[in-house]
Amino acid sequence: MRAIDVHSHFVPHGWPDLGEGMPWLRAETEREAVIMAGSDEFRRIRSDCWDASVRLGDMDADGIEAQVVSPTPVFFGYDTSPGQGEKIARVFNDLALEICAPAPGRLIPFCQVPLQDTDAACRELDRAVAAGHRGVEIGNHVGDRDLDDAGVVTFLQHAASLGVPVFVHPWDMPDAPRLDRWMARWLTGMPAETHLSIIAMILGGVFDRVPPSLRICFAHGGGSFAFWLGRLENAWHQRADIIATSEKPPSEYVGRFSVDSVVFTEPALRNLVDTLGAEQVMVGSDYPYPLGERPAGGVVRRASFLDEASRELLLRGNAKRFLG
Repeated sequence: MRAIDVHSHFVPHGWPDLGEGMPWLRAETEREAVIMAGSDEFRRIRSDCWDASVRLGDMDADGIEAQVVSPTPVFFGYDTSPGQGEKIARVFNDLALEICAPAPGRLIPFCQVPLQDTDAACRELDRAVAAGHRGVEIGNHVGDRDLDDAGVVTFLQHAASLGVPVFVHPWDMPDAPRLDRWMARWLTGMPAETHLSIIAMILGGVFDRVPPSLRICFAHGGGSFAFWLGRLENAWHQRADIIATSEKPPSEYVGRFSVDSVVFTEPALRNLVDTLGAEQVMVGSDYPYPLGERPAGGVVRRASFLDEASRELLLRGNAKRFLG
């Protein structure tokens, strides 16, 4: 059964100068390049980041019918001025449409927005959707502002009013000497960031303020949220004086958001399905990066606990609903 992949990224093969401090690309060959942060190497990449033919070949090999193509978070530019952030978003959103143009039915572009400024973010979302984007990817925070920040909530309300799906990706993880070894910022920081942002959506009352029509998905299986929902629920009841700030207990909100399946093992996937429901989990791969899953959707296809109806939901059905 072919699948729809809701979590992949792109990097263009070059872009205009974005200003001091912003990443730039050092092209080494036609098929290899390096994302640079100043004079430091951020990440080595290959042509699967920008070449639709390479991407489509890998999709065919993995049995992927369609793939959401989202920005790589290092380019969000949330720490720039609103005007500069809007310029950056326009550059990458227009380049994303070019990358996806060879296969409009299979490569589904998601835009980025300057989330640091609500008006600019809503304006760029309107422009990008009118140009052909099908959804939006946002970072899980803007500096110290989490997803329950008033400006972010207004943006989510706007996305809901347009019927635009939102994909939340962790980024800008805290740095510390203990996190500099073993890719610990990616191995522990990313799951923690996503967990924290789902908590902010719940305890910050975001789900009480945005309509149920908001379609929102969190990357990497929602981080560690599903495993620790019981702890959160217990704290909500036992320490209501501190954290009972949402209208309902946390478990009442599990149907309001989705997560992807990038958890790699059957027990982890089973925990997601048991905790959040089979209707809230979708195939994601994190393609083309090395910490992603290849072949995409493999853990879902192999999962022995799924009946065929549930497997179809995870592989395709839920994504079709998410994408509208």
